[in-house]
Amino acid sequence: MAPNVQVIAPEDECYPKDRLSTWFPSLPLHAIGNLDILHLPLTAIFCSRKCPGDAVLKAYDLACELREKETPVISGFHTPVEKDMLEILLKGKGPIVICPARGLEGMRMPKAWRQAAAQGRLVLVSIFDQRTSRVTKETAHQRNLLAAALASEHVFIHVEPGGETEKLAKMVG
Repeated sequence: MAPNVQVIAPEDECYPKDRLSTWFPSLPLHAIGNLDILHLPLTAIFCSRKCPGDAVLKAYDLACELREKETPVISGFHTPVEKDMLEILLKGKGPIVICPARGLEGMRMPKAWRQAAAQGRLVLVSIFDQRTSRVTKETAHQRNLLAAALASEHVFIHVEPGGETEKLAKMVG
């Protein structure tokens, strides 16, 4: 059974206007899960696809620390390091926001995601509707901007020179 996707318009009370005014002042959000999480002080995690071993180890340590402190975390959780961090975070009790770079309609949620959503500690949020079913370089960029806009703190695990993560780091820094 597919989860129910909620569409939140900018005029809705639960829309995080204050956070999205920079890059997304008037786009509706598509969400699955606990919308209250979007109003918490979120820590965004970003990591380039290519990541040296020492940065990977620091990322795992950070994920364990964030899990233990139950820090609300947001990310696209798309790169290998981000995916591994999500696995660690899902074993804790802290709130998590996942920002897919595609529409949520028809998306299959892994069991661990469904369990966290049922516990009220996970929300998926996207600016894309059902017409965007594939991840592209542009949708990934927009997804990262959304995660950055919703966050109050930004952590860059590793930034590959000349890459998309470097462009994002310059935009939010």
